[in-house]
This record gives sequence, structure tokens and C-alpha cells, in this order.
Amino acid sequence: MRALVVTVSDRVSRGDAEDRSGPVAVERLEALGFAVTLRVVADGVDSVSGALRDAVGAGFDLVVTCGGTGMGPRDVTPEATLSVIERVAPGIAEAMRAATFGVNPYGMLSRAVAGIAGSTLIINVPGSVAGVTESLEVVEPAIGHAVALLRGEHAGH
Repeated sequence: MRALVVTVSDRVSRGDAEDRSGPVAVERLEALGFAVTLRVVADGVDSVSGALRDAVGAGFDLVVTCGGTGMGPRDVTPEATLSVIERVAPGIAEAMRAATFGVNPYGMLSRAVAGIAGSTLIINVPGSVAGVTESLEVVEPAIGHAVALLRGEHAGH
């Protein structure tokens, strides 16, 4: 299984800040058995959707974007994702948000989405280390099963 982690950050892409969230996502996905590649792009619909289209074209099974899911003026990762996916997977984003209720008062501000493009599962998570950790912790039990289904493999229920 191959995964791409896309850190979405103007500051990281310019070299003005260290990518702290992307490596956390890489580590978690590697623990699930994925061979993971990390890519950094600037905020923006074109940069993010371009990275997502590249990943789908390259046959990645999973793409996790880190960042750009909030309410700031440059937080457009969900819009970029929606421009690429063919089918939404709303339960994934709903589960991530639901898990933060009562834990992180800002979790409800996440606009993250998840969906499918071709046979690639794309999941947006927040850009903070805590946001990556909390979000992936929730969906990790289902990721392998989702990827198997998208590959057309008998995944058993």
C-alpha cells in the first residue's frame, strides 16, 4: 500500500517554518504498513488540487493532506479536494470531528472533507500535530479496509 502525505502550508513551502505535522502523519501511516511519501505545497486551490491529481495519477492508495482545513482566508484544502474527488466519504470527516467534541473546542471549526478519486482515498486533516494525531487515531482502524475495497479486493466485513 502506498500513501502520500501532503503538508499544505505557505510558510513551510517557503522554508519559513518546519513541517511538524507531515512527519507525524508519515509515522502513523508507516505503522499501518503504508510506504509513505511526503510532499509540501503552498496553500491554494491550484497547488493542492495539483498535488492530489498527481497522486491519483501515480496510483497512490491513500492521500492525507495536513493543513488548510480551518476558517482562515488561505484555508482552501477542502475546496481543492472537492474539485478532485468523484465521490465523497462523509463518515470519515464526521468521525474525526465527532471525536474532538469535548476534547478540543476548535475541532468543530475543521472543514475537512474526505472522498475518493479513482481508486485513491483522500482525507483532509488539520495542520497541527494534535489535529493530525487526533484525526488519524480515529480513522486508522478503517483505512486498511477502505483501501482494500477501493482496490477491488475482498475485504470481508
